[in-house]
Amino acid sequence: MREADPCTIIIFGATGDLTRRKLLPALYELHGAGGMNRSCDIIGTGRTPLTDERFRERVRAAFADAKAPVDMNDPQWRTFEQRLSYIPGDPSEAGLYSRLVAELQSRRNEVGNSNCLFYVATPSSLARSIIEWLGAANLSKNDRGWTRIVIEKPFGHDLQSGRELNRVVNDVFAEDAIFRIDHYLGKETVQNILVFRFGNTMLEPVWNRNYIDYVEITAAETLGVGSRAAFYEETGALRDMVTNHLLQLLTLTAMEPPVGLDADALRDQKVQLLRAMRPMTAYEVTQRTVRGQYGAGTVGGQPVVPYRAEPGVQPNSDTETYVAIDFRIDNWRWEGVPFYVRTGKCLASQQTEVVVHFKRTPQALFARAPEKDLEPNQIALRIQPDEGISIGFAAKRPGDALRAIAVEAEFSYAESFEGRVPSAYATLLLDVMHGDPTRFTRRDEVDAEWRIITPIKEAWASQPARRFPNYAAGSDGPDSANALVERGGHSWSPIARQRSALPDDE
Repeated sequence: MREADPCTIIIFGATGDLTRRKLLPALYELHGAGGMNRSCDIIGTGRTPLTDERFRERVRAAFADAKAPVDMNDPQWRTFEQRLSYIPGDPSEAGLYSRLVAELQSRRNEVGNSNCLFYVATPSSLARSIIEWLGAANLSKNDRGWTRIVIEKPFGHDLQSGRELNRVVNDVFAEDAIFRIDHYLGKETVQNILVFRFGNTMLEPVWNRNYIDYVEITAAETLGVGSRAAFYEETGALRDMVTNHLLQLLTLTAMEPPVGLDADALRDQKVQLLRAMRPMTAYEVTQRTVRGQYGAGTVGGQPVVPYRAEPGVQPNSDTETYVAIDFRIDNWRWEGVPFYVRTGKCLASQQTEVVVHFKRTPQALFARAPEKDLEPNQIALRIQPDEGISIGFAAKRPGDALRAIAVEAEFSYAESFEGRVPSAYATLLLDVMHGDPTRFTRRDEVDAEWRIITPIKEAWASQPARRFPNYAAGSDGPDSANALVERGGHSWSPIARQRSALPDDE
């Protein structure tokens, strides 16, 4: 990896789940791959009173319990843990920021390391307070190097709060120093959508309403809410997944070709695409959206309790754990083509993919062929867990008769690249240290996303869910989601197909 500039990384929420499961493993990955500068240090902060050594002990325990445990006797690990330190403090009080100022000044005087990266890995409700305190303590100013901030989604909870958060962070940091992170954009297979679309001449002539019947985008999870009940009760599937992850997949699938692959050219086209998606009326929300909540069932042979029985969830909660939406894009390329988006927890299988369904060929030549033998062409862009691409097309069935049958051509990341794919967070953290915003969300992009999502959220708030739970854990989701696509003569791909997989990045 390209080695980044020396910097000090300050993580707010260092004892939290995100830091333990994603950020520290990603930083260790960068450390081992040569992406992290030798003079880069990591300061964790949190309300829990810990010494540097106690913090390191917690990190050791987390790494020992990981899917791929780390050898604590490895010299690489021993070097990495010496980078770690901890400053206790409440992120909503001035005392923490005074200690940070003193610590950063001391490091600058000792080793000349002036660059700072602030990572807000706390609940979104604390983000505004942290940003304002950083501004009050002048920690956003740095005349001897760069200072950058990373903000986790969701970026607000509706259009108004998203705009307010943008105003607050832009009052403290310049826009080119703000990195609104969506880890889906760090996945190799998500970035491959751009290469697949714009690097292959055979696709561009048919990537439009003349040849494509409909597109489906799925992000299915087998896990329930787990230990994230407080976050999930506040957020729900619409804001947790659709507002960012799935709209990002939609924009990459449907956007116009950018004039270049620089950050602004790419993000300009994504914003233009989002602006071409007309916000729904309250009536359209009832016709083109479905929400669900899982009940009791079985996933992977294990019994699952209903969402409302999960620890920390209100017994009468109306929080959705499943969403399906029929999005439409009002532009020349996509007029009349439905983009069906769905996401849910406790479904039959873990699966994230984009499936592009082409229109059926005229049956004049094969009028006697059963439709099941001659299915329309489709392209499946699989994001996880079996990363790759499959193309469905017609081939001749062996034998004397000229009979066609549907077959698939396969490309697998695991087989082609032997599983050597960097994690999404490692890719994105390295981008931040290099100051490259290409794979991050721009201010006007956040605004465009909320403009689409807020009317759905408001319509749901005025029309409470009539029947929750409405799908069993371990199923493909509520029956009403099937009805949503069947009205257009379409159907969802089954949530049950898995092939060889790369290490799970989720």
